[in-house]
Amino acid sequence: MNFTRWSARLPGTQRRAAARTENVAAATPDRRGESPSPVPSARVEQLTDEGEPIPGVDELPVREVLDRVPALVALVHGTDHRLAYVNDAYTTAFGVRPSGEPAREALPELAELGLLPLLDQVLRSGKPRTLKSRKAPDGRSYTFTCTPVSESDGSAATPVGGVLVFATDVTDHAEAAERLRASERRQRETAVTLQRSLLPQELEEPDDLRIAATYHPGGTEAAVGGDWYDVITLGGGRTALVIGDVMGRGVRAAAVMGQLRTAVRAYARLDLPPHEVLQLLDGLATEIDANQIATCVYAVHDPNEGRLVYASAGHLPILVRDENGAVQRADEPTGPPLGTGGWMHASGSIALSPGSTAVLYTDGLVERRDEDLDEGIASLERALAGATGTPQVVCDRLVRSAGVTADHDDDVAVLVLQHPARTGPDSDLFRNAALELLGGVEAAPRARAFASGVLTSWRFPTDLHDLGVLATSELVANSLQHGTPPMRLRLRRTDRRLIIEVTDGDDHLPRRRRAEPVDESGRGIAIVATIASAWGSRRTPGGGKAVWCEFVLPKASR
Repeated sequence: MNFTRWSARLPGTQRRAAARTENVAAATPDRRGESPSPVPSARVEQLTDEGEPIPGVDELPVREVLDRVPALVALVHGTDHRLAYVNDAYTTAFGVRPSGEPAREALPELAELGLLPLLDQVLRSGKPRTLKSRKAPDGRSYTFTCTPVSESDGSAATPVGGVLVFATDVTDHAEAAERLRASERRQRETAVTLQRSLLPQELEEPDDLRIAATYHPGGTEAAVGGDWYDVITLGGGRTALVIGDVMGRGVRAAAVMGQLRTAVRAYARLDLPPHEVLQLLDGLATEIDANQIATCVYAVHDPNEGRLVYASAGHLPILVRDENGAVQRADEPTGPPLGTGGWMHASGSIALSPGSTAVLYTDGLVERRDEDLDEGIASLERALAGATGTPQVVCDRLVRSAGVTADHDDDVAVLVLQHPARTGPDSDLFRNAALELLGGVEAAPRARAFASGVLTSWRFPTDLHDLGVLATSELVANSLQHGTPPMRLRLRRTDRRLIIEVTDGDDHLPRRRRAEPVDESGRGIAIVATIASAWGSRRTPGGGKAVWCEFVLPKASR
């Protein structure tokens, strides 16, 4: 094969360049006034200002030029890609190669890199192909460009006979890209670790609810979101459930999320209504970062009421599935996101009867680029309607139905809670009893007698029975002395604890104080705090308060 007869130029490039050069030469008169030279410009010797001739491009020896090129160059011919030529750079990189042998044997490094099918494509199509950043056996990375080479003059009518392989060393670029990817992986691992450490490691387990949660970081990007959830036992059998999403990505969003979650837990201990908790959070979010917006739902479950009382700051609606499979949205009222300031949040409520399942979630579960948000929520409703089983089973099913995978482009947090229907032997472990406290001072002995009878019927041991009656007496006495009608005593047992609660119409909350030896009163709350496992108080809707205490049941009574 005559190497010098081959054209390694891109199709059409040689002809266009020659045409432009010939036109320029034809339009340039001879220095001695002669007519323009009819000789093609590529063969015309041009003169410098000093009169030294510069050879035309066609007069340069092709082999010498290619041998001096720092890139790797190889020329193969025919359908089996027989080796015609390799330049000095190629030989330096991979050693001497035998001419005339098929590329599979002569150029094994190209076979290892999967380049041979690319050579076939170039021969068939007559179009160049590029393979970017492949690591070769010599440990360096190259970008390979395979250009069709035609016989003789390189015209379009001449069939492609071979391929020129041009390899550029991109090792520095490839190593820099790998370092960048490694850095992004480390940043992502740091952000995910931070976020997971800020989420609850174990969910609290309320007596009356069964709960499961899951969190899936989005995609493989370095940035993660600020999704979070939490479960907080408030005492007296009540439970707070929280889910939120800090807008933005990365460590900053995760850090803001951690601060908000900590604040929610602190505000929850005040046992405030949901809208007041969000009101406090709104001001705090502005102080943390005025440019960082967050959405949040804060809900409280009271087993005595059988409802979820909630407030929403720009978050997606809670979904509740009843025992018959009907799904409702808790979408009113909804306020703006946290951090906007100046908004008075309000609380709403939705029934959560025995056998019901509620789902709190972030937008990553329902939001898609090609789908309206309402359509995503409707799809989740349909999935929830058919979801049965434990909270964890329901949680996993909802995530699968939404198509959440490791490559999902947004963070997803889901919190599922069930209010189980108590049947069979378990039903005896969950009992309620209530007494309206009417009259004056005679209400106290009547309350003690009522509590004694109820605790006896629940077969509590004597010491727990006596402590329960004493706590009832002190709470009722406190309400009679400092509260106003209507007054109500409620006793409740679960499989883990005894809860005693007294409500009245006065909204001044009691405080534990140290009574002096000469004081005739002021010791009731101190006595309750001493004998009970926990106690607390809260304001009730419409005015009034509730004061409660609880005793952890001994294992023999469970």
